[in-house]
Amino acid sequence: MKPYRFILLYSLLLCGCMADTPHWHIGVSQCSEDIWRDWQNEEMKLEAHFRDDVRLSFATAHDDSRRQIQQIDSLVACGIDLLIVAPNQMQNISSAIDRAYDSGIPVIVFERKTDSHKFTAFVSADNYEMGRQMGEYMAVQLGGQGNIMEVMGLKGSSPALERHRGFHDAITRYPDIKVVATLHGDWTEMTAYEATKRWLNGTSVHGMSIDVVFGHNDRTAMGARRAFEEQVARNASSQGQKDILPLFCGIDGLPGEDGGICQVRDSLLTASYIYPTRGDLLLQLALEILEGKTYKKETLLTSALVTHENANVLYLESEEVVRRSQRLERMQLLASHYLKELSAQKTITVLACGVIVLLLIAIVLFYLYHRGQVNIRRERVLNNLWNMDNSPDPPTCISAPEASSAPAKQVIEGTLPSETDEPPGSKLSDASPFINLFREVVERNMSNSELSVEDLAADMNLSRVQLYRKVKAITGSSPVELLRTARLNRGYQLLLTTDKTVSEVAYAVGFSAPAYFTKCFKDKFGIVPGEVRSKVSA
Repeated sequence: MKPYRFILLYSLLLCGCMADTPHWHIGVSQCSEDIWRDWQNEEMKLEAHFRDDVRLSFATAHDDSRRQIQQIDSLVACGIDLLIVAPNQMQNISSAIDRAYDSGIPVIVFERKTDSHKFTAFVSADNYEMGRQMGEYMAVQLGGQGNIMEVMGLKGSSPALERHRGFHDAITRYPDIKVVATLHGDWTEMTAYEATKRWLNGTSVHGMSIDVVFGHNDRTAMGARRAFEEQVARNASSQGQKDILPLFCGIDGLPGEDGGICQVRDSLLTASYIYPTRGDLLLQLALEILEGKTYKKETLLTSALVTHENANVLYLESEEVVRRSQRLERMQLLASHYLKELSAQKTITVLACGVIVLLLIAIVLFYLYHRGQVNIRRERVLNNLWNMDNSPDPPTCISAPEASSAPAKQVIEGTLPSETDEPPGSKLSDASPFINLFREVVERNMSNSELSVEDLAADMNLSRVQLYRKVKAITGSSPVELLRTARLNRGYQLLLTTDKTVSEVAYAVGFSAPAYFTKCFKDKFGIVPGEVRSKVSA
């Protein structure tokens, strides 16, 4: 590998040590904080662990539309590349979503709708169908007659409106079923409990029985159940009789010990409806949009009814999913711990990469300098081998641009170093008799264009191999190279000191073809033979 390639290789390594900034920044605006959204956020985080180019920023509005607007604007100001948002209410959040979309940020609206059409994609389950199927299920459980209490979700939110509409469209087919109370909550167990408790304590409802409570999610259904349980306990203590609790139905069907599937299995709820969280799908969709891939404008999630008959199987399946998720989370924590340990070494690694690069640069520069010095010494030896008639020696090999501007008078007035010019024991001083003999043989036979290395070796009583090795060891050049250098130097001197033509000079110094002499001359001195005299006269 050439020296400069080491610099490139380790420069890339140095850049690689420092390039770890995530490529995509995705903001997630949740309208509230609850177990359903906690599951969804964790799914997005888990999916992000499989990518090293994603950073997630979460914001929770806690059912406050004004706060969510501020949080969306803040995420946009932070420079997010994409916004995932669950609007708290259909109308109030639209302005903030529009601003994000108009600024060029893709927007994924999930779970809840907005009254604006400025969004990139929409992901949700069919809330209308959930409400309709729950209404059909309750009608079958009641045998076509009875009283129902409905505890709605947050007023003005699209899931609450659509579940309410689907539920009532199903119930209207059964004239003997009455919805005797419609209460409003905000999706939390506490507000459902308080609203149900107030209704039960009202004087106008004494003696009215409720057969089924439909909570718009499992938490509201469980909040209503707690209020009914307290009333039953009070009636039992005051009247000595125990009332029968109504049936309770909800929507979400989350896994886990506190989820709707477990509550149906344990008969705390009569039924629930799985509302998939699918945080993994949301993140996958976001990356498809950011990477310019094909994606669906609207994605409808698959859901299913949970009853006592299938709750145990669904619970076992969900538990396996939870266990796998927990294993992956533990693996991620171990990986994070490992990365934290490595982070302490990161600075050292970067510095080490830098030191290696600088060291390699120094080595390469030293190598190039050494090579240059060797070449200079070699050129001096070649030029100083031939001191012919004490006339000026030709210049050392120069580049074409230098040849065009440097006067031909600028020549090296050097002679073959004598033994007194070199330190005792040096290679050149020890080899001077051999070099002198070699020079004499070359000068004597220079005009012979048929002269070969074998001829030179024979004149010196050496074999061809012996001559080559000895000349190469002393001068760093081969006998052929020295012979050509001697002929070119002599040709240069003849051009300076005689009026011979270029062709005559070429033949005089042993070249069989003037054209080849001109080519070699140009390669060595940077000028053609015909320019030598003009340079001197100039």
